Amino acid sequence: MATYIGLDLGGTNIKISVFDDFFHRLGEKRTPTEVRLGSEHVLNRIYDAVLALLEELHLTCQDITCMGIGVPGILDIKNGISRFSPNFPKWEEVPIVAWMESHLHIPTYIDNDARVNLYGEWKFGAGKNRNNVLMITLGTGLGGAAVIDGRVIYGATGSAGEIGHINMFREGRECRCGSSGCLGRYVSALGILRTFREKVQAGQHSIICDWVNHDLDKVTADMLSRAYDDGDAVTIETIQETGKLLGYGLCAVFSLYNPEIIIVGGGMSRMGDRLLQYTREILDTHALRIPYGCCTIVTAVLGDAAGMLGAAVYAKEQFLQSAANNGPN
Repeated sequence: MATYIGLDLGGTNIKISVFDDFFHRLGEKRTPTEVRLGSEHVLNRIYDAVLALLEELHLTCQDITCMGIGVPGILDIKNGISRFSPNFPKWEEVPIVAWMESHLHIPTYIDNDARVNLYGEWKFGAGKNRNNVLMITLGTGLGGAAVIDGRVIYGATGSAGEIGHINMFREGRECRCGSSGCLGRYVSALGILRTFREKVQAGQHSIICDWVNHDLDKVTADMLSRAYDDGDAVTIETIQETGKLLGYGLCAVFSLYNPEIIIVGGGMSRMGDRLLQYTREILDTHALRIPYGCCTIVTAVLGDAAGMLGAAVYAKEQFLQSAANNGPN
């Protein structure tokens, strides 16, 4: 029986699942990424977590047909290299595929994390049977990926869909991409928490301050949702600003991709309409009317499992394509 590993490498957690040939999940493991300790440390954490999960399932590396990994940032997909990831320090030109194949001896394929989330939702979730799909992932950062006319688009360097780097402010928050004012510096878990902290540090008071004993480093996006429901003015203002910025960013997307559905995934998507109601307000008044009128905006139905499932689907497709290309004429 063929088995596949799907791995979603996030800024906070490494999420791994093993699937059978019908993409039924056989087992799952999650472990902190610890990105601050650098690329070699993260690669070793992936290695250890994969072996631990296989041991739990009474499998070995030889039992795995191939592995797919969703990686945030800019990739050299052909050569299996992660070139740059804005939320990963000490992370440039990381040879993920070569490292994994030399240590695990499993055929390995990488793609952008938003794109593997797209594969999952497009094949099995909210985007099933749709030909024009935009997936945005609101996690540690902001990612994006698109299907146009039934094909996942990549672009010249595999960077198509990187909406997190749309410039929103001429002189805004610095981004590790080298620019400033990028959408993802504001619309993401890191971005919305920074917005909240700036408001508190400017003198506004939130009930969240009492929850964390005024240690703002302990504030989470889920806390913002709770405080929003409790009517906390600072939190409502923070989420409103963030949702509107996302709306302005998506206005450009309608012009570029003309999607029939936009799927919002990632951990921050749990805010749901607390956030997206403000996004829709901006789109209602600023988006191109005809393409916006044919598009629906929904939250991902697979939750944070989409990246693992999509990475496994992607890996199987690449493995079969490679086998076909290298087979007998």
